[in-house]
Amino acid sequence: MASVRDPLEALKEHFGFDGFLDGQEEVIDQILSGQDGLVVMPTGGGKSLCYQLPAMCLEGVTLVVSPLIALMKDQVDALQGRGIPSTMINSTLGWPEQRDRIERMKAGEFKLVYIAPERFRAESFMTALVDVNVALFAVDEAHCLSQWGHDFRPEYMKLGKVLEKLGRPQALALTATATPVVRKDILGVLQLRDPFETVSGFSRPNLSLAITPVDKHAAKYARLREIVAEWKTGIVYCSTRKRVEEVAEMLHDWGVQCMAYHGGMSDADREKTQNVFISRKADVAVATNAFGMGIDRADVRFVAHFEIPGSVEAYYQEAGRAGRDGEAAYCELFFNYADTRTQEFFIEGANPGYANICNIYQFLQNDADENFEVRRTMDEIAAGAEMKNGMAVGAALASLSRGGYIERFDIPGQRTKGTRLIRPDVMTRDLVIDREALEEKERRDRQKLDAIVQMCYGRQCRQQAILEYFGEENAAVCGTCDICSDSFGGDAREPTDEAEALIVRKALSGVARMSRKTSAGWEGRFGRGRVVQMLMGSKSQEILRVRLNTLSTYGLLKELGTAYLNELFRSMHDAGLVFTQKGEYPLLTLSTLGEKVMLGKGECLIVWPERHAPGYAKDTGIEMEEYDFDSHIYSRLKDVRARLAEEDGVPPYLIFANKTLEAFTRLRPQSVEAGMRIKGVGAVKAEKYLQAFIDELMRG
Repeated sequence: MASVRDPLEALKEHFGFDGFLDGQEEVIDQILSGQDGLVVMPTGGGKSLCYQLPAMCLEGVTLVVSPLIALMKDQVDALQGRGIPSTMINSTLGWPEQRDRIERMKAGEFKLVYIAPERFRAESFMTALVDVNVALFAVDEAHCLSQWGHDFRPEYMKLGKVLEKLGRPQALALTATATPVVRKDILGVLQLRDPFETVSGFSRPNLSLAITPVDKHAAKYARLREIVAEWKTGIVYCSTRKRVEEVAEMLHDWGVQCMAYHGGMSDADREKTQNVFISRKADVAVATNAFGMGIDRADVRFVAHFEIPGSVEAYYQEAGRAGRDGEAAYCELFFNYADTRTQEFFIEGANPGYANICNIYQFLQNDADENFEVRRTMDEIAAGAEMKNGMAVGAALASLSRGGYIERFDIPGQRTKGTRLIRPDVMTRDLVIDREALEEKERRDRQKLDAIVQMCYGRQCRQQAILEYFGEENAAVCGTCDICSDSFGGDAREPTDEAEALIVRKALSGVARMSRKTSAGWEGRFGRGRVVQMLMGSKSQEILRVRLNTLSTYGLLKELGTAYLNELFRSMHDAGLVFTQKGEYPLLTLSTLGEKVMLGKGECLIVWPERHAPGYAKDTGIEMEEYDFDSHIYSRLKDVRARLAEEDGVPPYLIFANKTLEAFTRLRPQSVEAGMRIKGVGAVKAEKYLQAFIDELMRG
C-alpha cells in the first residue's frame, strides 16, 4: 500500500506535533514502506501514534485489534476529538449497528476502526469484512496472543487465521512488554512476512522503583498512607476484588478522593469509574490488573502494588502507568512472601490440567439439552465437575474451544454465556488435548512467579534487573531505585583477609546448622530472620522454644549487628551461596557453592556491607523483628507523637510513621545522630521533632 502523503505534514495537521518521539519516526517509515512489523515500545513511548499516523497516510482503513472496550473507547474519543474519522466495533453493539459501520468502512468513511478480538469469531462478521479496503491490520497489546505472556487471551490466537481470510493485508503488532520468547511467539502466531522488529528499550528513567518488605497489612497501610501523602495522584494495584474494596474503603476513611475498579463490576460501572479517574475527579484509583491499559492520564505520580503481581512483565507494565508525562514518578511494591499464595491460586486457575479439562467436558456432555447447549454459570459448572478452583473453569473452556469441541454464545439479557457442543459425538476419552503444551504453560507461569519473587529478594538495581529480564544486554543501573539509593553495597569482591573470609564461613555454618543435609542436597528448616536471630544470640521465645540457643553457632556473629547480617545474607544470596526454598514459607539453605565456601574449598565474590555503629539500621522493614519490641515504650512514643501533632495542628503520621516509631522502639537510639540513621527520619523532621523522642527513650 503506497503512502499518499508526507508523515510529518500529517503529524502536524492531525496531531499537532512538530516532531516525533524517540523510535517513532523509524517505525512509521518502515510501515509506510509496506513492511509487516513488531514494535516493542515502553508505556508512554507513543506506540499508538505508530499506527494512527500511518492510517492517515495510507489509502484505506486501519483495523486496530484492542482487548478492552474501555481502552478502545478512550482511543476513539481522542481521535474523534482531533477530527479523525474513527469508530469501534465490539460486544456493546448489536449486529445492525455493526453492519452499518462495516458498510461505512466500505464507503471509506473511517480511517481507523477499533475491533474487539472476539468479533472475528463470527463468520458473518468476517464475510462482511472481505470487501473492506484494509490498509493496515494493527494488533495492539500483542503480548495477549502468547501463552507465555502475562495476559494471554485465547481470542488473540486466531488473529493469524484472520489475516489469511482478509487476504494478508500489511500487519503490525505492538506491545510495551515482551520477553524474547513472547516476541518470537507473536511473530509465529501472526506469521508476519519478512517483518522488521523494533525494540525501543524498556528503560523508564523517570521512574523510581522500590520493593519494601512488609510483614503485616498494618505495615502496608502505614506505608501506603505515606506514599499517598507525598505523591498525591496514583494507582494502587491489588490482586483480588475483595482487597480492592478494602483498600479503597481505607483510603476513603483517610479523606482521599479515590475510586475502586475490578472485574466484578458491570461494564457500565467500570466505564463510569474509569472516566471518574481520567477526568481527574478522583486522585487515586484502587484496582485489579485490568485497570490502566491504555488509560490516557499523564499525571499519575505513583503506582503502588499492595501485593506481589504474578510476573515481572505484569509488574513493569503496571508500574509503567506512572509518569507518562515524563516527569518523576514513584513505584513501590509491598512484598510479603505469603502473598504469593494468591498468585499460586491464579496459576492453578489458569492451568486446569488435562484431568480437569476432561471433567469439564464430561459435565457439559451430561448436562447438555437437545440442542447440545449448556446454560450454566461458571460456579455451577465448577460444582458439577467437582473443581475446587472456579477460575480453572474458564481456562478449561478456552482449551476446549481452541480444540474445536465447544463454542461460547451470548444469552440474551444475561451476563452469563452459554456453551454449545460443536462435536457432541466426541467422547471424553477421545479428546485430543496437547498435554505437553498444558504442562509447559504451567511450568512457565510458575517460572515467571519465581522470577519476580527472586527480584523482590534480590539486591540488584531494580531497573537493571528488569531490563535484563527482557533481554537487554549490558543494562546500566538506574541510580534512583531503592537499591541504588541504599547506602549499603558497592562492587563485588573476594574477602580481603582471613577475618572477612571467616565471617562468611561462620554465617554459612549457621545456615548449615539450621538446615538438613539429604542425599539430594540441603533442605532449609528456617527463614533468614531466624538464622540471623540465632547468629546474634537472640533470647527471644522463637529461638529458645526450638532450642536454637544450643547450636554451636549461636551468637557467633553478634558483634556485627543485625542490620549488617541481613545485608550480608542478601549479598550471599545474590552470590549464589545460599538460596530460598519455596513452599508455605521461604526457607533459607545452602547451595552447593555455599557448602564448598563454608568448608574452605571454594571462593566467592560478594558485595560487602558497610560497617556501622550499633543502633544503625538503614532498612526498617521486616528485619526489625530481630530486635526486641517493647509495647510499653512504643505506647510512650506514640504519646509523644500525639502531643507534638496537637501542638503543630497536623496529623500524627506527618510527625513520624508508625514504622519509624517501631524502629525507635526496637533500636532505641540514644542520640540525634543515631536516630537520623533510621529510615523515615529526614533532616527537617530530625531538627524539629527527634530530640523529644530521644529524651523519652533515654528515660528507659
